[in-house]
Amino acid sequence: MVRVLARELRGTGITANCVAPGPVATDMFFSVSDGGGEEAAQENAMGRLGEPRDIAPLVGFLCTDAGEWVNGQVVGANGGIL
Repeated sequence: MVRVLARELRGTGITANCVAPGPVATDMFFSVSDGGGEEAAQENAMGRLGEPRDIAPLVGFLCTDAGEWVNGQVVGANGGIL
């Protein structure tokens, strides 16, 4: 869908991207996770859950002029979960 949107926005100067975060230590994650997230942390190459501060700079970058050449992408911010 993001690629279709990027094509639809062609010529407007607006980019369309999607950030796909892995498990992030938030209240919402802990409310639906069984076992407190230890299993998700072990599946991650970084050996921990993500934190909002791991995702926010990526989103910020995509919102600036510095990210204008990134368009139609799904960017995984997951600490190495493959």
